[in-house]
Amino acid sequence: MSAEDRGVAILGSTGSIGTSALDLIERLNAMPAEVRGDMPRFRVVSLAANRNTDLLAGQVRRFRPSLVSIGNRDRASRLAAAIDGTTTRVVHGAEGHVEVATHPEAGFVLAGIVGAAGLEPTFAAVAAGRTVGLANKESLVLAGALMIGAARESGATLLPVDSEHNALHQCLRGESSREVRRLVLTASGGPFLARRDLDLSAVTPEEALAHPTWVMGPKISIDSATLMNKALEIIEARWLFDLPAGRISVVVHPQSSIHSMVEFVDGSFVCQLGATDMRHPIQYALTWPRRCETPLEPVSLTDLRPMHFEEPDLDRFPCLDFGWRALEAGGTMPVALNAANEVAVQAFLDRRLRFTDIPAVIGSVMARHEAAAASSLDIIIDSDGCARRAAAEEAARRMTAGAGRPGG
Repeated sequence: MSAEDRGVAILGSTGSIGTSALDLIERLNAMPAEVRGDMPRFRVVSLAANRNTDLLAGQVRRFRPSLVSIGNRDRASRLAAAIDGTTTRVVHGAEGHVEVATHPEAGFVLAGIVGAAGLEPTFAAVAAGRTVGLANKESLVLAGALMIGAARESGATLLPVDSEHNALHQCLRGESSREVRRLVLTASGGPFLARRDLDLSAVTPEEALAHPTWVMGPKISIDSATLMNKALEIIEARWLFDLPAGRISVVVHPQSSIHSMVEFVDGSFVCQLGATDMRHPIQYALTWPRRCETPLEPVSLTDLRPMHFEEPDLDRFPCLDFGWRALEAGGTMPVALNAANEVAVQAFLDRRLRFTDIPAVIGSVMARHEAAAASSLDIIIDSDGCARRAAAEEAARRMTAGAGRPGG
């Protein structure tokens, strides 16, 4: 690989972040030399996915990585047969994903695995000193102190890819944290914001998945509908920007034109405005610390809808408050919050819980969780497992008590 190339590893290559990144890389590499300037060419050296064997096989044939990992041994066998004739080596499972994340030619690692499953390979990339594009917010939710500590020790660079934290990163370039009054995360409000009289206990998974602005995977879409995504983002922002929870706020902005903003001590606001296209923050991370020409469509100021902002309704969307509560409790409480949410969201998608049961399950698990110091990955993983079992028991209890099947 030439000095002008930049090796890229993608964790979660078949998800929405991964497929967007691969599309962007292809577009960037195809730009004319006179437009590219001194931007490096990006070479995909390793990929990891969980279960989509067919899509992953197509990505292997298209980008020719030297290493690819998939969820388990059976899928690895099917993948190896599907890409027979290539030189790509196939591994599998958690160890395989770590190998992808620490590929010796991967200078940039895009952490796009959804949920707690992304923790170990993301941590491995950070510990190896890589530049990590962080789309897996759960890594910092579960292990923020450990992750930041590992980055300091290894020299790794953490670059947020979530649109909100990427926006904050852009707003804070060259600014002193001493001059920051607060960070303001913007929330679209999800598909039920304007439906004030809707009985949220009766909504179906299909209704909750119909996000008005962003195209995302099912879990993230449900988190947006409950505003749990903002609860997790509050915790992520605390670790990325080293500010206490009391200086991180949320405002509902349905148009999603402003991705987040910073209020400074003199009352000035700096906002980042851009298209609702995840490829833009991915490019920002890929080309950091430079800003480079883009093959993507820019936002048109004259096409923007009128913008308004409002306070979030914590009575209708109680999940949002869990982020501040988890940070206040500290230790492994954010682990319990995330684990309970993942279990409850999947139960709702499987039509075993109602939409309004999601915060009920999470609140029950958090109330019973005894937070311990999150001082090692082993402690975090053990707490995650305990919280998942507690959430599954609470979900089963609510089903037995007659919660019903939404949309069934």
